[in-house]
Amino acid sequence: MDVAVDIALLLLLAVAALTIIRLRNLFGAVMLAGIYSLLSAGLLVTLDAVDVAFTEAAVGAGISTVLFLGTLALVGHEEKEQQYKPIIPFFVVLVTGAALVYGTLDMPPFGDPSNPIHHHVADHYLEESEHEVGHIPNVVTSVLASYRGYDTMGETTVIFTALVGVLLLLARGPKPRRYFDGNRWVTRWDPPTEEEEEEVDADG
Repeated sequence: MDVAVDIALLLLLAVAALTIIRLRNLFGAVMLAGIYSLLSAGLLVTLDAVDVAFTEAAVGAGISTVLFLGTLALVGHEEKEQQYKPIIPFFVVLVTGAALVYGTLDMPPFGDPSNPIHHHVADHYLEESEHEVGHIPNVVTSVLASYRGYDTMGETTVIFTALVGVLLLLARGPKPRRYFDGNRWVTRWDPPTEEEEEEVDADG
């Protein structure tokens, strides 16, 4: 049953990712990105990483979606037509992905008790965390909040700094305004020209 749930979630993640790549409507892409994060959180739950799943849902599906929607309110919902075909970036991504996959071929099987990662500090965490960290039964919680608490605080600081940087960038320069072009509302940085206004009046 667990394997079926994992396969279903992975298939949904693949469908969401491919759909995001094909979409030209940025609003739809943002909504699907939030769904992708929510599916990722569900997959992490099946791996018993509840705390990581909660963080993914809060940051990926929550805060990131709000920031994207705020950005779309300034830049508009439609992607501009590309002037060239991104063949070189696609080739770079393809080569990088192939190298990463090749690098994982020597990794031990997932979940194998003889994996080196299970015999470094994992044994200590599993045996002593409940006694060393206030009788918290969830080992993932004790690791995130205590053993690597400084690392977690550093990650939070990085996210906060990125948020401040994005807000500062969006606050610079003139603010875009929304105009009605006769059929729909559009977001523009410059006001419509007199010719455009005359066309709208003629169409309206």
